[in-house]
Amino acid sequence: MAAAIPRIALTLGEPAGIGPELILDLARQPWPAELVIFGDPRLLASRARALGRQVGIAEFSGAAPATEARVGRLLVADLPLPVPVVPGRLDPRNAPWVMELLRQACRGCQQGYFDALVTAPVHKGIINDAGIPFTGHTELLAELTGSPTPVMLLVADQLRVALVTTHLPLRAVPAAITRERVETTARILVDGLQRRFGIPTPHIVVLGLNPHAGESGHLGMEEIREISPALEALRASGFTVAGPIPADTAFIEANLQGVDAVLAMFHDQGLPVLKHRGFGNAVNVTLGLPIIRTSVDHGTALDLAGTGRADAGSLKAAVGLAIQMAVATSLRGA
Repeated sequence: MAAAIPRIALTLGEPAGIGPELILDLARQPWPAELVIFGDPRLLASRARALGRQVGIAEFSGAAPATEARVGRLLVADLPLPVPVVPGRLDPRNAPWVMELLRQACRGCQQGYFDALVTAPVHKGIINDAGIPFTGHTELLAELTGSPTPVMLLVADQLRVALVTTHLPLRAVPAAITRERVETTARILVDGLQRRFGIPTPHIVVLGLNPHAGESGHLGMEEIREISPALEALRASGFTVAGPIPADTAFIEANLQGVDAVLAMFHDQGLPVLKHRGFGNAVNVTLGLPIIRTSVDHGTALDLAGTGRADAGSLKAAVGLAIQMAVATSLRGA
């Protein structure tokens, strides 16, 4: 731990989106951690005035020991915006700034100065329009930290769903489901549940790729050729894994009893169920990194930017989970 209480870095995200007002909402309650916003304090102050919110904004110096976040105040690491922001209106000239927030916050976590990173939503399209190749937070943070296999985990209350593949076209998924990839993802998932969530012996349910988990090969061979051998190797190593089981019955409540996480084969196999249960309060976690990272489960919502109607539930959940994970990691000495 970098301090007696966790010190959490938060990136403001796309400045024309709802990120700034979600950040302002964090000041409405106390937090058992020091929250440091990477962004432009002038933008936050302007958005606060426009929304009629009374929020004190102080510059983060980093010299003093961490103190719990206070109601009505935000600490901000000042990174000035290149050009002024109009809520809801994207500007590619601000895209390098968005990337720099992530780089600096990630570097601070790697150096041990922050105990976790929480990211507000960015707009992938405008970053790429600015000539910066960008797939997403997960891939960028993996590159910055030298992590070869990041694993996306979504959390909604007690339901946790991890993914073997993430942002792939559906037609590319079957070829990506290999024994090595399934086994590696499951190992990272188990390690993350142990180190970051304090679950000593995680119980994992693994989904099949095909309808009815392949129906003994009649509806596809991936379960027989790739997934089952991976699970057999995991069991031989002492892991508690069940599957491959059909995705259409995996999320029945009775089948989730005693399950710590579900490992889905592709993005839209597991996440629609999780978001149906907890959208607006779900948290995106990246495992397989040397740092703790959580994020919201939604995008920039440009149509809501500046209206004051954006719901900060997911960001608050992401901050709360980051604090819990930082404490659990500290207690384990990991």
